Amino acid sequence: MNVVPSPAERGREREGAKPRETMTTSLYYDESHEAFRQTARRFVEKEIIPHVDEWDEAGGFPRELYKKAADVGILGLGYPEEYGGSPCDQFHRIVLSQELARAACGGVSASLMSHTIGSPPILAVGPEAMKKRVLPQVLSGEKISALAITEPSGGSDVAQLKTTARREGDHYIVNGSKMFITSGVRADFYTVAVRTGGPGAGGVSLLLIERGMEGFTQQPLKKMGWWASDTAQLFFDDVKVPVENLIGEENKGFKYVMLNFNSERLGMAAGCTAFSRLCLEEAIAWARERKVFGARLADQQVVRHKIVDMAMRVNATQAWLEQLAWRVQNGEKPAAEIAMLKNQATQTMAFCASEAVQIHGGMGFMRGTKVERIYREVKVNAIGGGAEEIMKDLAARQMGI
Repeated sequence: MNVVPSPAERGREREGAKPRETMTTSLYYDESHEAFRQTARRFVEKEIIPHVDEWDEAGGFPRELYKKAADVGILGLGYPEEYGGSPCDQFHRIVLSQELARAACGGVSASLMSHTIGSPPILAVGPEAMKKRVLPQVLSGEKISALAITEPSGGSDVAQLKTTARREGDHYIVNGSKMFITSGVRADFYTVAVRTGGPGAGGVSLLLIERGMEGFTQQPLKKMGWWASDTAQLFFDDVKVPVENLIGEENKGFKYVMLNFNSERLGMAAGCTAFSRLCLEEAIAWARERKVFGARLADQQVVRHKIVDMAMRVNATQAWLEQLAWRVQNGEKPAAEIAMLKNQATQTMAFCASEAVQIHGGMGFMRGTKVERIYREVKVNAIGGGAEEIMKDLAARQMGI
């Protein structure tokens, strides 16, 4: 399709200016973060941005992108060197999330980085033989990892999941279904939450279920946004899973799932804040360029006020994100504030996407514009990783209310 030129890009070309940085100058970042940001930005500008409209319309991206991302150190970020990874801190993770967001296509980054939710339980509590077999293949881009928790009947209610795993000799027999699974169709390794014990959180375990196991099938799903993401419903019909594929201890799976939620939510908040900033940049550039009634949009006070309202929210959310990342890096576990931050970031994204589309007018309604695609992807962020209502209730309980 014909891509609608970005007004922000056109403006920078005319002025000979460099792209604005995604993150603000901060004491939190050093030379290593800057170097990694440049690496990630080159990758995004070369390997993703020229293709996002085509991939979005096609409903997916080439599998080779995983290998390309691995070759520049993106997939291995934060994993031990012995498995093909590279050490990092919380701010390298923020840099990566925000640079990937510059492509204005959340579906690509969601599937490309699905191992960041699928593989952490394996790294944290999986047997060493499993780590050595699975992680190097995932971090090299040869294989794809996914997390399968959500079910058609349960949504965010992990403790009440219904997919069962019955022990029979040297195997578990798995029956049930999972819904809304990122990388659900073409993943090779699935970290799956199953019920091995009684009701509630105490009966949940994690199993590594692999592509090709008999009785395991996938059904692609069509979505409001994240068109380029491979999303599916999974079906398990008497799937035989070796007991060696148990991740951690039996009936301890709920605790293992919880281990990665803070990191996942920080990453989502970082991405949403970057999407919001991109909406702000696009709105500013369009308001400077677009002329109506003999004047620029930017000359209208109401438009300038909209832009300032966007900037206030973006900068406040970025500051809170960096503060909480610093606290996590220094050993704290501020679960309530991370839950609130996740809501703050998704609500900021919703506000900025809506205002950016409004400022663009009819052009904001056209496929191929960045703000239109970001607008379609607001709700998946407000729901995924813990819906806003769940986050509020979690925060309230953590606050002792």
